[in-house]
Amino acid sequence: MPLIASSSFKPPPGLANGHLQTILPVLFRRVAPITRERERIETPDGDFLDLDWNRATRSERLLIITHGLEGSSVNASVQGMAATFHRLGWDTLAWNLRGCSGEPNRLLRTYHSGAREDLERVIDHAGHGYHEIALIGFSIGGNLTLKYLGDLGSAINPRITGAVVFSVPCDLASSARALEKPANRIYMNHFLRDLRRKIRAKATEFPGAVPTAKLKRMRTFREFDGTYTAPLNGFLSAEDYWARASSKPSLIGITVPTLMITALNDPFLGPECYPTEIAEFHPHLHLETPSSGGHLGFLSLGSEFWSERRATEFLSHTVEEC
Repeated sequence: MPLIASSSFKPPPGLANGHLQTILPVLFRRVAPITRERERIETPDGDFLDLDWNRATRSERLLIITHGLEGSSVNASVQGMAATFHRLGWDTLAWNLRGCSGEPNRLLRTYHSGAREDLERVIDHAGHGYHEIALIGFSIGGNLTLKYLGDLGSAINPRITGAVVFSVPCDLASSARALEKPANRIYMNHFLRDLRRKIRAKATEFPGAVPTAKLKRMRTFREFDGTYTAPLNGFLSAEDYWARASSKPSLIGITVPTLMITALNDPFLGPECYPTEIAEFHPHLHLETPSSGGHLGFLSLGSEFWSERRATEFLSHTVEEC
């Protein structure tokens, strides 16, 4: 599809900076959760996933939302999106990656950027009774969404009519390099603080299986993913994990209308995370690159963000075409 270079997103005056767009919504946006009906489902490997529903509308349309790194179903970005689609008559489901629902997962393995089998499990479980299913993914949740769509191709759940993903690190190695920059240390420290806490909990639960001697000194994803994410999840190294879990190689296989929105001033992403050469001639992948927006920012005045309006615009159009 033609690249969408001329985006409709316009930041408020004085708030175009990528760091401001990234940080301010996290600090100041509050959205009351509307997905309050929790359901726990089992995974084939003996773990569990927690799903948070809003089925008040009893709709024939379902929106499934996947959060980002160290997020959860109650994030403002997730709940803002759920509220917007609820107002339009959709049922909404925000699910939690393993260990992100407020309770540690059972297994030694953790959630990671390439575990699209968990999203597939959620879709197959939740999709019964709906005529249309749409997917939303934020950051690594977007990576999972794209991997699901691309890896399965025409074998995806046939009820899926479209997807929208935001700020996706579709090339994980490129994103890891971007976050190693001194200007991004605030983000790296934030993620590592939460990840260290989870690793220490794993080490307590599984004595001898998780080394922690170097944990406090780690400063990059290269160190963390190489020591923990990769070996705990069956990868050989950080580089092997990044290569196999990145969604960029899977994009060619996408078979439903998909909108990928990535701001040009996203501090989390390197140049390889903008797949213009793939999207330009892809029959189903739309790539929109606003000049501003930061990482999962798209800060707007008012209760509804531009990202939410843009997602409803795109997905409502795809549903009408089906």
